[in-house]
Amino acid sequence: MKRKEMEQRAEDYIRCLEQEEKSPSTRKQYLRDIQKFALFLGDRPCTKENVILYKLELQEKYRPSAVNTKLAALNGFFSFIGKEEYRVRLLKIQHRVYCSREKELTKTEYLELIRTAKKQNREKLSLLLQTICGTGIRVSELEYITAEAVRRGEAVVQLKGKTRVIFIPDRLRKALLMYLTHEKIVSGPVFVTRKGNPLDRSNIWKMMKALCLEAGVDEAKVFPHNLRHLFARTYYEADKDMARLADVLGHSSIATTRIYIMTSGQEHRRHMERLDLFL
Repeated sequence: MKRKEMEQRAEDYIRCLEQEEKSPSTRKQYLRDIQKFALFLGDRPCTKENVILYKLELQEKYRPSAVNTKLAALNGFFSFIGKEEYRVRLLKIQHRVYCSREKELTKTEYLELIRTAKKQNREKLSLLLQTICGTGIRVSELEYITAEAVRRGEAVVQLKGKTRVIFIPDRLRKALLMYLTHEKIVSGPVFVTRKGNPLDRSNIWKMMKALCLEAGVDEAKVFPHNLRHLFARTYYEADKDMARLADVLGHSSIATTRIYIMTSGQEHRRHMERLDLFL
């Protein structure tokens, strides 16, 4: 199979993913990954040997987790076109029991981001941060936080054939109700652009990054998914119920939830020191 044919079949594959209710962002990423592989091939045919060469090139450029994401896109595509023999093994990644301190957003840093947003009179951003971190919602699900949901005190998320209810805590609900009144929003999504469209991932990233310098928080830590991780860690510390947390986050596997509650090595070090196993 040559590059042009591959790109044509990739379009069919993406349409299939749409039927499977994969999110728009996932479909775009898969298409980009397949197109990059086609670009790598150039005029060479698609063979198992060339797929392995591409895998090696990816390992030189990306972290193992990113490599596996890109390979998963290709493997799915190969299965779709009936070329199972082209599939390659994903990299084995050793499970880490803690995350690096450089990546962990602390509660203190999060609260400083909120204070900074308030100081800058950016109420929408302040409430956006609190909504993500206070409910554990995915950034792609924010459109389900509507005026109607706020008045009910809960949002019903329906994605990929699954339905789950996200509770809106009372303090957050009251703040959102005041915001809705001030902004004269009576229905539809709470967090919208000036034109009334729901904020997308890129809008939110830019808004959050703009806070970092004044808040004194490393911008590498500040992105929507890290707020979800902070929610998960805080919830687990209070409840210690992994199964319940998995339900709240919308995870089908507790193994995924375990990744969310990883803390920095500093906490593990404190636990080890308290074991008192040294003279």
